Amino acid sequence: MSGEASAAMAQNRDQAMAFMNSTTPRLAISRALFLTAAVSMAILSGCAGPHDQLTTGGIPDDYRARHPIIVTEAEQAVDIPVASTDRRLTIAQRDLIRGFAANYISRASGPVYVLSPEGSPNSAAAYQLRKQVRAELASRGIASSKIINTSYAAAGAGDAAPIRLSFTGTTAITTQCGQWPKDISNDFANQNYYNFGCASQNNLAAQVANPEDLVAPRGMTPIDAQRRNNAIQEYRTTTSTIEDVASSDSSF
Repeated sequence: MSGEASAAMAQNRDQAMAFMNSTTPRLAISRALFLTAAVSMAILSGCAGPHDQLTTGGIPDDYRARHPIIVTEAEQAVDIPVASTDRRLTIAQRDLIRGFAANYISRASGPVYVLSPEGSPNSAAAYQLRKQVRAELASRGIASSKIINTSYAAAGAGDAAPIRLSFTGTTAITTQCGQWPKDISNDFANQNYYNFGCASQNNLAAQVANPEDLVAPRGMTPIDAQRRNNAIQEYRTTTSTIEDVASSDSSF
């Protein structure tokens, strides 16, 4: 091989080595960028996967559906305490009877039971007061034919058992509170606990004066024509505007 050929080959080899040395840092930078992009895409793809249990957008979590208020029939009872020395109804006892009668008239139309105790120290006094209780109920608008006298066995010989008034009528009830079916310390579903809202629903059911109001609205009462005419007349004769009212308020 001639000297000129050897020199040419050496020159080509040096150029190739110089080119490789100059591109090596670029290849390292490109490789690092590629790895960074791959890791980023993996993270993003994980975020774009199926929703986990911590997602709250579509979770049905309404305490009114978990503790619904139901209108049903149930026994309504009132106990009237009676002492063994009582011979007539007291003012407090008559107030209890009046409240019971008003509740019966608004919720039921069936029989009313007057239960007097048997086998208790106050059984004689309760039997004597039962006639007065019946008369008080009749004076409050309950027909005598619907009042039924009966008795019940007292719990013990030393028990001062009351006179019990009862009837079956419509009432609003909901589920019993205090139930904890899950361990809330180990629940990561980001939902209300099961007992949440139960007390509010029970209070609302107890405060409803007419349970039928939860089923359908009442009929509208007739309009007050005189009140309506007064309101229209006042509207027509009043010259004050919103600007006048605002300016008078700002002057204080």
